[in-house]
Amino acid sequence: MVHIAIPEPTSPQFVPGSAAYNQRSLPQYLHALISAGATPIPVPLHESPQRVARILSTCHGILLPGSPADIDPQTYGQLPQGSEPPDPARAAVDELLLQDAFNLHKPILAVCQGLQALNTWLNGTLIQDIPTQIGAAVNHSPGPTILQAHPIQITPNTRLAAIHQSIRVPHVSHLRHGSDDPQSQHLSEQVNSSHHQSIQIPGDNLLVSAISPQDHVIEAVELNSADHFVLAVQWHPERSYNESAFSRAIFHAFIQATQSWTPRKIEESVLQA
Repeated sequence: MVHIAIPEPTSPQFVPGSAAYNQRSLPQYLHALISAGATPIPVPLHESPQRVARILSTCHGILLPGSPADIDPQTYGQLPQGSEPPDPARAAVDELLLQDAFNLHKPILAVCQGLQALNTWLNGTLIQDIPTQIGAAVNHSPGPTILQAHPIQITPNTRLAAIHQSIRVPHVSHLRHGSDDPQSQHLSEQVNSSHHQSIQIPGDNLLVSAISPQDHVIEAVELNSADHFVLAVQWHPERSYNESAFSRAIFHAFIQATQSWTPRKIEESVLQA
């Protein structure tokens, strides 16, 4: 069975109420991973880099979970503008996990703040506060119990579109009325939502694979690579795993990618890093 490294969502030193958040949120990720056929390996945020490296050496993929903390705006060249305090301990562990995954082409699934961490690690930027910078046309923070908060529009010919099409859900709309061109078709899906930040500029080699059609907030990105599974979503599929076939399909695609993963040779990792 494959092992998936998942950091604790938050650290008590920097985020008030983090213990309660971890106790509430982490079991949902663990349930989704186990149900999809993987063994989750939680990574404590107080571990040394050497210990984290030893943990990662046993893992086949990484999952970056959400968090109530925000990414430090200084990491993407901005001053704070409505951001919540950062969590340096979580950021340090995310850095180690991302470096390991990109060096060895380990599959990555990132959720909510995990998407934002991935994006800024790849030199992208963030909208620091959607209500004040974009507006309130869509409520992106209705609460963790709302399983269908708003629709997303999925970009055709992406990894996410293939995952959605695998569940055979016939929610298809056309950009041009009456067009039979498959390139003009967009899949839609209702998702939950619990965030006040989002991607402003996608990071290096990231494709936008879903948006919120009403306000154009970026809802998912993926690496433009056929042989490296990297998918990041702004919503929380772990919360809706039991109720949503789409959520289950996302986790199953991720686990399938980890099952077929083989490490790159050291010389390949060095040459392409």
